Order: sequence, then C-alpha cells, then structure tokens
Amino acid sequence: MADTAQIEEIVKQVLANMAGSAAMAGSGSAGAGADRAIPKTAHVAMLTSLEHFDVKEFPMPEVGDDDILVKVEGCGVCGTDAHEFKRDPFGLIPVALGHEGTGEIVKMGKNVKKDSAGKDLKVGDKVVSCMIFKDNPDITMFDLNKQNVGGADVYGLLPDDDIHLNGWFSDYILIRGGSTVFNVSDLDLYSRVLIEPCAVLIHAVERAKSTNILRFNSRVVVQGCGPIGLICIAILRTMGINTIVAVDGEQKRLDFARELGAAETVNFKEHKGIEALAAAVQEKCGGHLADFAFQCTGSPAAHSNIYKFIRNGGGLCELGFFINGGDATINPHFDICSKEITTVGSWVYTLRDYATTFDFLKSAKKIGLPIDKLITHTYPLEQINEALKTNLAMTGLKIAIINK
Repeated sequence: MADTAQIEEIVKQVLANMAGSAAMAGSGSAGAGADRAIPKTAHVAMLTSLEHFDVKEFPMPEVGDDDILVKVEGCGVCGTDAHEFKRDPFGLIPVALGHEGTGEIVKMGKNVKKDSAGKDLKVGDKVVSCMIFKDNPDITMFDLNKQNVGGADVYGLLPDDDIHLNGWFSDYILIRGGSTVFNVSDLDLYSRVLIEPCAVLIHAVERAKSTNILRFNSRVVVQGCGPIGLICIAILRTMGINTIVAVDGEQKRLDFARELGAAETVNFKEHKGIEALAAAVQEKCGGHLADFAFQCTGSPAAHSNIYKFIRNGGGLCELGFFINGGDATINPHFDICSKEITTVGSWVYTLRDYATTFDFLKSAKKIGLPIDKLITHTYPLEQINEALKTNLAMTGLKIAIINK
C-alpha cells in the first residue's frame, strides 16, 4: 500500500509540474517579443501536378533578423488558385499556393518592430501580408492609385525554393524581410481571410470614384454576384449608396446580394435577349438607366451587354477580366462614343487600398452586413484537394482552408 501511495504522490507531482510549465509557456508567449512553441517541421500543401496537392513536411526554416514566422490560421481559395490548380497558367508547379491568408506571429527577427503602416508588431499579433516589394519607387504606401501592385511578387504565387514555406496553404509561413505585413489583431478570423479579395473591390471603387460620376445618390448596376460582385455591393452599400441593382443568373446569389445591400435584383435567365434584359434593369433602376456599372464577371458576353444598362454620360468599371477571358464585341459608336461613357479598368490594388479595407470590414459589420456569410465552405489543410474541387464546381461562394 505504501508503494501505491508513493506512486500516486509522484504522479500528482508530475501532473502539477506539467500544468505549471504549460501555464508559464502560455504566459510567456503573450508577452512582447516572446516566441511561441514552434515545431521542428511545417506542413505545406504543395501543388505537385495538375489538380493534385500533396501535403509535404519540411524542416522549419531559420528566422532571419528581418523575417517573421507566422502560424497560419486560415486562407481563402481564390479564382487564381483554381486556375493554377486546373491549368498551371503561370508554369509554377511545384508550388505552394494560397495568397488570401492570415495567422499569428510566433517568432520575429530582431529588426522587426512595426508593420507596413507603422503599427507596432509583437509575437501573438494577427497579421496579413500584401506582397514582396521589388525595387520600384512607384509602389509606395501612401500614393493612392499611383500604381497597383500587379507587378510585385506575392506569397502563394512564388516559385518553390529551399524555404518552401512560401504560400498560405500551410500551417506556417515565413514572411521575409522586404515584404509588406499588416497588424490586423482587431479583426476576427473570417474578416481577415476576406481582406485580400475585399482590397480588390476597394481598389475598383476608388477607380470608379476617379471618374467623378459615382456619387452618394448614384443608381448603380453590379453585374455578376460571385464573391467579387457581392463584395462590390457591400462596399457600395457601406458608402451609403442605396440604389444598387444586382444582375446574375443564380437566384441564391441574387438573394444574398440583397442581404449585402442590393435594393433590386435581375435574373438574366428570365429575360430573352439583351433588349429585354436592359429593359428589366432599367425598370429596377426606377425607370432610368444606371449612372454607373461594375462588370464583375469574366464573361465577354457580359461585358458586351453591360453598356446597354448605362445612361448617356454614365460610367463603367471593368474588373471581371483578371486573366485573359477572351475578346468581347461592342459597337464603339452606340456603346461608347454617342453615350460618352467614361470607362476605367481595375486590377489588383494599391497598398493604401489594403489599409482602407480594414476600415471597410469594420464599417460593414457595424451596419449589419453579413460579410462572414461569404465564406460558405471550410476545409482543413489535409482536404485541400476537395476544397479546390468545390471552388471549381461553384457550389458555394468563398471557400477557405481553416487550420484548427
């Protein structure tokens, strides 16, 4: 019996020591500059062939004086990821994809003090990264719309190297010196996952505003109610624009467009021919053609149609053709010249747009827009192949990898 009692006492002491060590680790990791417990290896979803990821295990890299090691919490699946998954148009295979990611700092180099907007950084902060700077003086933080960042490198579209932790479809990512990074600890996980696609639309709306046509009382048409078009609607509504007409062929998406701020919807499948469709849009705009339109699909036919929805002297922002989607047919006289339509293109974003996005997400939630509902499907990292197939099947809206 004595031996049993001694064994029980030893077990209690060991458990008490373990609990104390865990408490100290948790307390220490919360302090400024303290490092989280870091494993010796990291898991990366590597696209190794068309339509196939392998989750590979790599040694944890050294964290340099200007680097940040981030434990990934989640990453959205972008249409660009789907294009790479299906066709490898950029010729990157093997590649670690994922550029809509966010996570928690677990280790920092000694030179890292602040983020790209001048906000303090410490271990435990939640961050996102925009891109890796190149030697280009036109890409600067506070030059609004001077140049978009389309020519810069971005995590999730980097050639594989000896670090391997190059994309957000992983459980750790190494943010290297010279990269942009933003402290977004005041945003919840789903909002942080949506930052990158929302920045695309913040940039598009800023481009639209540069025409001096998009105003508080404008009648606006948004064509295409995938994630991009839906976010566009939410931004316009957050700005106070009330007359927003959403155009799409899927009723579920049109219903959600109303939740995000659309006043009226038009299902193009219910109208035969462009004249009938244009008449339906005009009716939903109160009997007027739109002052401004956003073309958010990658369809050449949709681009050809949208001019018919816009009034004389109106404006158009085309952002649907992120990649080459083919040629569109228009009549320059009727569609542009005689109407004097002002057209702007939009692609990616500026650094300032990225920072503006944080405020948009907070404002949208304050007025009750259910932005989080854009994320309809979540998968763990080991099910990334299923996540990409769900994205390609278009059975949901925003697909995300969420690490538990």
